[in-house]
Amino acid sequence: MSNLYSSRVCVVMAAAFIMLLSASCGSRDVNAPLTPASLVVTPNPQTLIVNATQQFTASGTNSAGGPLTVTPVWSVTNGGGTIDASTGVFTAGSDSGTFTNTVSATSDGLSATATVIVTVNPDGSVRLLGSAAPNGIMAGTAFTCVIGGTINADISISPGSTVTGFPPCVVTGTQHLADAVATQAQVDLTAAYDSLAGLPCPPANAIVANLGGTTKAAGVYCTASGIGVTGTLTLDGGGDPEATFVFQAGSGLTTAGNVVLINGAKARNVYWQVGTSATLGTASHWQGNIVALTSITLVDNATLLGRALARNGAVSLGTNNFVTLP
Repeated sequence: MSNLYSSRVCVVMAAAFIMLLSASCGSRDVNAPLTPASLVVTPNPQTLIVNATQQFTASGTNSAGGPLTVTPVWSVTNGGGTIDASTGVFTAGSDSGTFTNTVSATSDGLSATATVIVTVNPDGSVRLLGSAAPNGIMAGTAFTCVIGGTINADISISPGSTVTGFPPCVVTGTQHLADAVATQAQVDLTAAYDSLAGLPCPPANAIVANLGGTTKAAGVYCTASGIGVTGTLTLDGGGDPEATFVFQAGSGLTTAGNVVLINGAKARNVYWQVGTSATLGTASHWQGNIVALTSITLVDNATLLGRALARNGAVSLGTNNFVTLP
């Protein structure tokens, strides 16, 4: 009798264990294959300035709640920019706005989206210059400095890679020498140069004499020859902090004076598009972004609140030159 009783107890206990196991597992068949269950795109939402890039990623879970390996295909469905279909690198467009659920990822029959907010950066030079903007100095061939020079920014040289005089001169930022960053910066610099050169110039703004001793309102000013500034050139923003000044020189820019900004004008919104080369004369205190086709030279004690960006030639500093981003 004792053996029979023990057998019955074992059967009851086994049945109870099976019931408990079934309850803990719910209705899911533990032997069923795992299937894709959900997909998420991050970051979401994401705020970008115009023309900026962002890496998006996708992650998934399976039917058991575990991680799912995904290889998403990316697309943009509601505007705002473009995306690499395989890598998920998104490039914002030039129009600002909120683009709801625009970045889309699909994988294993699942899909997910993210919202992108594109904003206009208040720094106009960043918008125009793109990846060239972080540079205080850019050159196509070489960058040289004698002594006492300080560049409070990055520098980029491409396709050349020669840097001479550092130390004793100082670069506080990163030096990009014939690398991918420098190459892209030159591409963006060329686009900026072409954009500046292509701006319409009103006949009334034709430059017919030395600009020293004059005051200019915001606008585009031009000459088929060179621009000379001896003395002080005053740029009047008229109370508009985004007032933009563009000076188009068919050939060179030569200075023996200073640029003074008044009534809200800012150095970041001043551009000197130079058809050949630019020379900032001794002790000139210059402001604005110099975008030159060939070369740029800063003579002793000249300072620049802006950028010296040369497409094809060299940038040369003398003694005690300072370049600071605007």
